[in-house]
Amino acid sequence: MLLLPLLVTLALPTARAFPEHLSTFLHKNIEGAGKCVSDSHNGHVHGEPESEMAAFFDVSQTRLAWPNTPQSDFDGVPSPPLEIQPLVVSGPSSNRVDLVFFSDGYLQEEREKFIQDATRLASDISSNQTFDTVKPLMNFWAAFTPSKESGVGVGGKPKDTAFGLYRPGTELRGVYYAKPEVAGAACSSLGDQCDYPILLGNDPLYGGLGGRFTVITPSLANGASILRHELGHSIIKVGEEYDGGEGYFGVNAHADLSTPVPWAHWLTNSTNVRVERSVMPMQDYAWALLNTTKPWSVTFESSGTFARHLVRFSVSGLPEAADLQVDLDGTDLGWVPRANIGLDRWHYNLYREGGLSGGPHTLTFTLLNGARVPAAQMCNAEILEFGDESEFVSTPGHYSLYPTFSFENVTTYRPTNEDCLMRLVTTPNFCKACLEGLWLKLLRDVTLIDTIDESCAPPASSGPTPTSTLTLRLVPLAQFRTSAVAGLDESYTVTWSKDGVVLPAWTNKTQVDAAPGTYAVDVKYTTTEVRVDPTNLLTAHMNYTVSESSCTRA
Repeated sequence: MLLLPLLVTLALPTARAFPEHLSTFLHKNIEGAGKCVSDSHNGHVHGEPESEMAAFFDVSQTRLAWPNTPQSDFDGVPSPPLEIQPLVVSGPSSNRVDLVFFSDGYLQEEREKFIQDATRLASDISSNQTFDTVKPLMNFWAAFTPSKESGVGVGGKPKDTAFGLYRPGTELRGVYYAKPEVAGAACSSLGDQCDYPILLGNDPLYGGLGGRFTVITPSLANGASILRHELGHSIIKVGEEYDGGEGYFGVNAHADLSTPVPWAHWLTNSTNVRVERSVMPMQDYAWALLNTTKPWSVTFESSGTFARHLVRFSVSGLPEAADLQVDLDGTDLGWVPRANIGLDRWHYNLYREGGLSGGPHTLTFTLLNGARVPAAQMCNAEILEFGDESEFVSTPGHYSLYPTFSFENVTTYRPTNEDCLMRLVTTPNFCKACLEGLWLKLLRDVTLIDTIDESCAPPASSGPTPTSTLTLRLVPLAQFRTSAVAGLDESYTVTWSKDGVVLPAWTNKTQVDAAPGTYAVDVKYTTTEVRVDPTNLLTAHMNYTVSESSCTRA
């Protein structure tokens, strides 16, 4: 989940007594179950009262998944009125994975805005990136329910909306729901048409949540990014790749170097498998409200043994370069905000060639424009150090073992440096390991054969024997896509047989003239995005009988 782990505050120095790919705590300011309830840092108050969230929200919801939810949980709960609008439809819901956007905080007169927001988000994640290649396996729908109030609640107080979405405080991170039973009843009422419910809150700024219900906002800068990431958790069943999280599991995580690497078949150099040399000496999820009285700063230790480093942070409420100065050891890092970001939150990565010297270093955020109070906020910051290119390959597309550091100082490994949206929310695509996992998960719920249609064939010139025309309807992949995907090598192979005997003349045909009898068709799909298919999910089989009376002549 993208947002809940960001409630943690850490600072991690390099410790020479440990292997260099590990990091250890300098100080921890953690209360409860990994959530920063209320603490301060250099005079800056941060954190938000957990009680504000607990009044309405059951945190266990974030650890659940809709496909595993018993429908009995919503027995007796009426569904709200739903107006269904197709957004991207590739086939029947009975043989597709269906994602539904449910409206929250949209008035009746804002219906068109909701449809536009949902359409944009569905298009953003399924056109040319992310879910583009698997789009034929999926349907996207919008389900409109008018709310009595517009927007999402703040300060732990839901508005009078369909599902009661709200922010626990004013910070741009988690958006929670007060009415899970209503959301569950809404999705359940759609049957096969709702496999993954998405609650879309009418708010222009960053925020969301994962779990039983994916929650997002239509933020122009962040809405699609958060949606991609959370659906990665929900659909592929993978954990995080960013540092400071709580859950590292699935096809993109490896914890034990003595066991086989899950993505071994994607490794760039499979004969020399190694851990790429890096360390995280500091990470701080401060959520600090900035002021002009005192800069926010954090001091950390470096071992001085790395060739390169990265300053990574996110801020909100700071639309202009003149609003903020970011310094490392007194040197201005030249921060410039994302174009047109406004008051929304954004993640920044400042790569710096050259290593840090051994000893203490200080990262400082100085608010220069007092007019930005109280919106200006330093959300989180971290420092990463790397070896040179011979020790740490930073080239995109390189697959190896890259260290990831959890908030409990446990090291796991991910497939790439920063090629995956599970690592960087601003990255639009999955790495190859996650993308392969996406194919395999979707194909557990979708068969490659939609149906076989039968019609009567015209009389053959060779004789009067009546025959039927069988039309094989496949999921529109490979040559049946409505538009080809650049760079994707894919194909279908179709084999027909009758009474166990293969019919070579029918190979790769999707329309055949068949006399009465029982036929079998076997379909195999190949794609360069799947290298290992241990349970043959990229195959399908169907039997079909043409009866004597199917096509009789008078």
